Amino acid sequence: MADENAQKKKISPLMILPPVIFLALAAMFMWGMAKGGDPRALPSTREGGLVPALSVEPLGPGVSFTHDDLTADGVKLVNFWASWCAPCRAEHAQLETMAKEGITIYGVNYKDEDIKALRFLDELGNPYAALMADKKGRTGLDWGLYGVPETFVIDKDGVIIKRFAGPITESVLDSVIRPAIAEAAAK
Repeated sequence: MADENAQKKKISPLMILPPVIFLALAAMFMWGMAKGGDPRALPSTREGGLVPALSVEPLGPGVSFTHDDLTADGVKLVNFWASWCAPCRAEHAQLETMAKEGITIYGVNYKDEDIKALRFLDELGNPYAALMADKKGRTGLDWGLYGVPETFVIDKDGVIIKRFAGPITESVLDSVIRPAIAEAAAK
């Protein structure tokens, strides 16, 4: 009987393995988060390269744009956004500010319904010089999109100078976007 109880109390190495694996994975996750999981810090393979092709369709009855517009003279921004995106709503005032300053912003509505997208713009204002819809997300993939909102600063030759993932706040506008616009204008 004593031998039987001793065998029951022995812990099998297989019983220890799941908690050890869980703790190891949790530690790796925490280490990764501590390193900084900021998507804005993720490298862009598009910076320094030409704007990719567009697989988009017009959004509503307004003005649309083409790849040629993105490679034409002047600095311009391409902003990927959606009506269902709360950070897109948060950055909208900064886009309005830039549009009032004369910065050309092309909007790509990402995986959204036209009626909801147009209602979003009716409510908050339309800072875009022209609009297109990326309903299937193909253009987002071609541009290396991580999510919305994302903004690309493009120079007169159609070269992407800066990719910014996340909402443009006042501080981001001053510390990231405006310097990228200045760099694009200097080329």
